[in-house]
Amino acid sequence: MARVTVEDCIEKVPNRFRLVLLAAHRARNISAGSALTIERDNDKNPVVALREIADETLDMDGLKDSLVNGLQRVLPSEDEEEAAKQDAPPEMEALPAPPVEMDEAEMLKALQNDRDGAPDGRL
Repeated sequence: MARVTVEDCIEKVPNRFRLVLLAAHRARNISAGSALTIERDNDKNPVVALREIADETLDMDGLKDSLVNGLQRVLPSEDEEEAAKQDAPPEMEALPAPPVEMDEAEMLKALQNDRDGAPDGRL
C-alpha cells in the first residue's frame, strides 16, 4: 500500500472517532517498543498504525481492550470483586460482564486528561 487514507481504514473501523483513538493508541504502543506487524517502509508511527489497521494485521479486539484498560481511572480491588461475587446470585456468576462503552465526550475528556497529565498522579 503506497498511501493509507481514512477511506482504507474506515471500512475496518466505521466510527472515525474510534479509528483515531485506536490508531493513536497503536502508535503509542509502537513508540513504546511493540512489534510491528507490517514493514515500516520509512513511515512514522501513526502512518504505520493506520496501515496495520487498513491491512487488518492487528487483533482489533485486543487493541480496543488495551485502549479501554489504559483509559480506566478506577480499578476494583480484589476484595471488592470477591465480595461482589459472594453477594451475587448463582445464576449471575455464569454471565459475562457487559462491555464498557464510553461516549465520545467521555473518551475525549479521558484522552485530554492523559495528554495534559492526569489529576490522579499518573504519568
